[in-house]
Amino acid sequence: MLTLRRTGASLAALALLAATATGCARGSVDDDRPIPAVPGGSYSVALTEPDHLTPGRTTSSYALQVLEGLFDTPLALDPHDGHPVPLAARSVTSDDQRVWTIALRPDGVFHNGERVTAHSFAAAWEAAAYGPDGWDANAYFAQIEGYDALNPTDGHPPASRHLTGLTVLDDSTLRVTLKAPFSQFPMLLAFPAFAPLPQAAFSDPDHFDLHPVGNGPFEMAGDWQRNQRIDLRRAAGYTGPRPPMADAVHFTIFTSTDTAYTELSAGHVDFVTNVPAARAYEAKRTFGHHYAVRPSGTMDYLGLPLWDPRFARPEVRRALSMAIDRKGITRAIYNEVYLPADSLVGVTIPGHRAGACGQSCDYQPDRARELLQQAGGFSGRLELYFANSDPSYLQWMTAVANELRQNLGIRDVAFRTMPGADLAPILNNRKATGPYRQNWVADYPSEQDYLAGLLGHGNRPGWSSPAFDDLLARGDAAPTPAQGIADYQQAEDLALQQLPLIPLWNWQDQSAWSGRVGNVLFDPYVAGLHLEQVTVRH
Repeated sequence: MLTLRRTGASLAALALLAATATGCARGSVDDDRPIPAVPGGSYSVALTEPDHLTPGRTTSSYALQVLEGLFDTPLALDPHDGHPVPLAARSVTSDDQRVWTIALRPDGVFHNGERVTAHSFAAAWEAAAYGPDGWDANAYFAQIEGYDALNPTDGHPPASRHLTGLTVLDDSTLRVTLKAPFSQFPMLLAFPAFAPLPQAAFSDPDHFDLHPVGNGPFEMAGDWQRNQRIDLRRAAGYTGPRPPMADAVHFTIFTSTDTAYTELSAGHVDFVTNVPAARAYEAKRTFGHHYAVRPSGTMDYLGLPLWDPRFARPEVRRALSMAIDRKGITRAIYNEVYLPADSLVGVTIPGHRAGACGQSCDYQPDRARELLQQAGGFSGRLELYFANSDPSYLQWMTAVANELRQNLGIRDVAFRTMPGADLAPILNNRKATGPYRQNWVADYPSEQDYLAGLLGHGNRPGWSSPAFDDLLARGDAAPTPAQGIADYQQAEDLALQQLPLIPLWNWQDQSAWSGRVGNVLFDPYVAGLHLEQVTVRH
């Protein structure tokens, strides 16, 4: 039987954290005092505009930062080593890793006073899993029995809206039956899509998206002001294990991370959780010990539209990959804060292997040109899709475009740039006509998260491989997450041979903050900042 209960923090991975910040960003001796760990005050965080604020409708890291404060999922990931610990659940148990029993805290309430029950979770998961609704986190529920019936491939609508694998045993107990044993399932329960939803989410879903009612330590203070701000305040009725230190959190929305950093430097916001890599040296000089660089599970890829016959041959995809100078780009644009990718999975993930990508990720322009010629060349315009939320995206896409022109002779290269909220539906509905920036933020520390999330059911590139799917299933059925690594590595090797998307670089997260705040905790398992931990200087 696998049982999850809250344990003490591991000391093995403290190097991954940036914790307990004190003092002033300007380095003033008078302000370099520890900030008392007493409740109260408010602070501000720079944010890029989210797409949605309903768990299940979004997988955007910008939205997840807000949802981290609004909702408690059944489990959380320990910030030190990523193992699952209880949050909204008291325990999660299984004898066979296929049938799981989730015992919930009996005192959970939503911010509107409605009780959090097993039905609150079941209804939320079924809404996300119901294919016709098109919620972004749909595929996260593919492991649950009955998912296929909610996502038919024959063009007919589902006969039901319910997952047969969910059984509400009583108000505080939910039984989950998976299609097959899956040892990673407890880690999955920490992803925000697995949060509960109250009745208001279904009676008026559009308004709920602007004013989500959660069960977490913070609640909405007014509606989401699109492209301007999102305000949270301490949830008065919160009874969970994450009582917040601050009274309020104010998210200020910026279209550019460069502008957000400038506003932090001017003292207009307290946190920037993604300092532009191009400003790394400046940030280190300006903010000193209020600046942190830490390993990240986030990666950038060049996604490929495999439904376009020009990208159908693996030789073409390898040619594109080998024409890109990853070291040169990360040096020139990211000040070597980002690391050239050598794998499909992040460097912080158990099972990551240095050099797994082999020569396909090496810069070999002559060999790249040969491969493209052998595959019949490339015809027509090559369009590159990316969001306009960060100036570095344009910079590295410009470098990639120049290298494709120079190294492969593809002269007609154009950009399709737009807000991230507009780009997502184009990519999700496979309407892109060329390569695109694909980013992945690790949901939990497992190779399975990358491989299934990027290349599993309904993947953006439109790639299909029964052998890959079989290897993932073998890894999923392993008795423990560690024992599944070998199968996941074989699946990764197969994908790297076909290269349906091109690994580019691993992020290292850079954050900076003002001297008004303390007890700053970042880790690779949460999108951004642990909102409830922050203290404010009074």
